[in-house]
This record gives sequence, structure tokens and C-alpha cells, in this order.
Amino acid sequence: MYEGRKMNFMESVKRSNVWLGVAGLVINQHGEWLVVRKRYGGLKGKWSFPAGFVEPGETVDQAVVREVQEETGIETIVQGLIGFRTGVIRQEVSDNMVIFICRMTHQEQLLIPQLKEVYEATWMSPVALSLDPNVSVMILEMVQKTFGLGLQVIEGINPGDIFGYSSYKLYF
Repeated sequence: MYEGRKMNFMESVKRSNVWLGVAGLVINQHGEWLVVRKRYGGLKGKWSFPAGFVEPGETVDQAVVREVQEETGIETIVQGLIGFRTGVIRQEVSDNMVIFICRMTHQEQLLIPQLKEVYEATWMSPVALSLDPNVSVMILEMVQKTFGLGLQVIEGINPGDIFGYSSYKLYF
């Protein structure tokens, strides 16, 4: 029930004013970054990382693995957390994104872009990205950084049964 009435389907899937997204930096054996050109939104036509919103019932690390695979066909595992982006849109929507560094499960994978969401997916060097006029601001900032493995995951802990977590992870 929502304010004394049943929720219809659209209300149940409508995003609140607090958004949580994920993005994945995947680096191949040549040091190139996996990037996509989005078909929609503020990044339409710009190079950005595979990214999207966290879905109900999944953790942020599960969401980034899913988003990278959906948009590019590349299977990955999370290596670590490397950044966090936060902002407020029109003084109303809290827009937050967790940025992970991911490793391919195996190096010889074909790029299979999801053409409903992206124009293309490709591997580009950080230098080429820094010179391209159609690159997201976040990537332009990130090409100047060194990441290593990022913050590492700690799994298999329970903060207490009282909380009812079905999945719980820390990154330090």
C-alpha cells in the first residue's frame, strides 16, 4: 500500500529522487579501456563507461557486472572500488554512482554491443580518450589518475541477524 491505496505497476517501478548507479572501468591486456557511446540521456553520443542503475535485490558489485555484460557482452568480475560520483540534479534528485575497476573473466572475449542502449562499444587507450572531444567529463578526469586495484572487498561477514541482510560486503 502507498498512502492508503494500492500501487499500480508504474508507481512500483518509478525511480525515487535518490538514484544509485554503477559504472565499470575494464582494462584489457593492452592497457585500453572499455568504453561505449550511449544512445540516450546526457551522455548521448559521448564515450563513457558501461553503466546503469542498481536494480532491486542486487548489490552494487552485482549491478556493475550485469551492466558491463549487458552493454558490451564482456564478462567481468569486480577487482575493487575506485571512485564515487555524487551530485544533485535541479536541486531535487540525488544522483550517485559507484565506480568499480573490473577484470575480464578471460581475455579473448568478443565485444557484443547492446545496440538498443549504445551505438558502439570499443577499446580505447587513455591517451586517445583524453584527445577525443566526445568523451564524458568523468573519463577526462579519470585518465589523469592511477588506480591500482582500488578498495578491496571483504565478504563473508554478518553485521548481525537483526538487520536481515541477504548480502553484505565492505570495501576498504
